[in-house]
Amino acid sequence: MTHSERQPRPDIAEHLAEAIFNGHYEPGDFVPKELDLCENYGVSRSTVRSALQTLVAAGMIKRISGQGSRVTELSEWHLLNPRVSDWMARFARPNPRFQREIFSFRVAVEPFMARLAAENAGAADLLDLETAYHGMVEALNRDDNQYQGISYDEYDIAFHEAIFAATHNVLWSQVSHMLKPAIALLVGTTNQSADELDDSMERHRRLMDAIRLRQPEEAEKAALSVLERTGRDLGMDDPTGQLSVIRWPQALSLPESRNSEC
Repeated sequence: MTHSERQPRPDIAEHLAEAIFNGHYEPGDFVPKELDLCENYGVSRSTVRSALQTLVAAGMIKRISGQGSRVTELSEWHLLNPRVSDWMARFARPNPRFQREIFSFRVAVEPFMARLAAENAGAADLLDLETAYHGMVEALNRDDNQYQGISYDEYDIAFHEAIFAATHNVLWSQVSHMLKPAIALLVGTTNQSADELDDSMERHRRLMDAIRLRQPEEAEKAALSVLERTGRDLGMDDPTGQLSVIRWPQALSLPESRNSEC
């Protein structure tokens, strides 16, 4: 067995992404120069350049001729890129700005998703929603917060994914897949710090029932109620009221009739 076979090549891009997400390198900071990275990781310059280009493509750093690679502002990061969102979920330190940005997006989008789900959910969608809810309840009743090997947080994420899927819109379903790591970051933070999980579960139940009973307006209100609980667990005052919530059906002039088709 050769030395290269015994020692897997380090993922330099991931190591640098971890350092950026955990705040070791802040926006405006320069990451180590190419030659320093070559020496630190024992790899060729072409390997280092490939890793840096991965971060450039992710919008996280910018190469500046004669100076090096500087971390860009958060607004330039491609957070919906699956690899970047995975890094964020695994490496981001508790960061109020990340939390607020994710929460703001959810407040703007999820009430509309709940409305669409109430209009379009089929039997299989309702089963997925109820299964996730049941898993949350059962996990809460166990000391390790797990049920059938799945954690409460994972059931919570599955619950919200089921709502996106129940819209029966391919693009919205894909958005939920792209956002899963980001939502997981927020869910993990809030559920670990929430003092009133029983209240949260009651809000989730009302949302599920509104979708099951095909009550779009009630589903929208219930989704906002769930998010209000999330915001309070994050320490926000008047979490839904202080954000500019987009009323998607009115803004997009969507028809209110159920299952309307073009």
